[in-house]
Amino acid sequence: MAATSNVTDIIFLGFSQKQDEQKVISVIFLLMYTAVVVGNGLIVVTIMASKGLTSPMYFFLGYLSFVEICYCSVTAPRLIFASFTERKVISLKGCITQIFFLHFFGGTEIFLLTVMAYDRYVAICKPLHYTTVMNQRAQGRLVGAAWGGGLLHSVGQTVLVLQLSFCGPHVIDHYFCDVHPVLKLACADTLLTGLLIIANGGSISAISFSVLLASYLVILRSLRSRPAEGRRKALATCASHVAVVGLFFIPCSFVYVRPCVTLPADKMVAVFYTVVTPLLNPVIYSFRNAEVKNAMRRLVGRRVTWEEK
Repeated sequence: MAATSNVTDIIFLGFSQKQDEQKVISVIFLLMYTAVVVGNGLIVVTIMASKGLTSPMYFFLGYLSFVEICYCSVTAPRLIFASFTERKVISLKGCITQIFFLHFFGGTEIFLLTVMAYDRYVAICKPLHYTTVMNQRAQGRLVGAAWGGGLLHSVGQTVLVLQLSFCGPHVIDHYFCDVHPVLKLACADTLLTGLLIIANGGSISAISFSVLLASYLVILRSLRSRPAEGRRKALATCASHVAVVGLFFIPCSFVYVRPCVTLPADKMVAVFYTVVTPLLNPVIYSFRNAEVKNAMRRLVGRRVTWEEK
């Protein structure tokens, strides 16, 4: 639990103080959250049920889709239900719990995207060694490392917040709890804590993004000597991954790779990396993939046949 504090609950200002506008916002978020769960859930079920999607790329994609559902579920449901009440309140314990899971799933997603970039690097640059390097044991270890890295990152952020005492005001201009808005509620000087938070979260985002860009530059360089058909196929896969990486990392970097201050744009940027990116992931990374679409059709066809019987 946090240090001695006069604050027991926290009020979110959200996007609007007008009840009618809150309900409209709630409906919009409900539609987007439903699409996130259905789209990513369909990918997870398809990959688990299909015998044809056995390559490591789809193994990692299934985990990414699962993490996207969990990540969006940390913030969206509370906003949806809170928009129908006059006071959007969360307890201090609940606020710190939200910070923990937000950074746990967010950190895991960062490491998973890095793992997926490594998978594409091995597949394209070292194709003869691909099955040996990316065997089932290696896949399990890489996914475990991604979950472990997310956990360590989250514990670090949460411990830093737990060291603070809070004396108000107990209102934050956001729609969920995150480290930067919560720091404004602290009684003492938070300069050192803010620097440590940037060192933890910001450095992970910046370093991972740099590693991802470097890996794709190496891939692009290696593709110059490939036949046109193989080059087009590899570029299509990499382009989808780069799009997902950019949609997630650029907004995250805007929030976490800067001094611990809150800006009016933070709420809209947060919507982008907590809801919009998980929403677009199935469209960009999966529904454009012929193998995934064919597997989905077969899955739906088997279900229809079973129901007719």
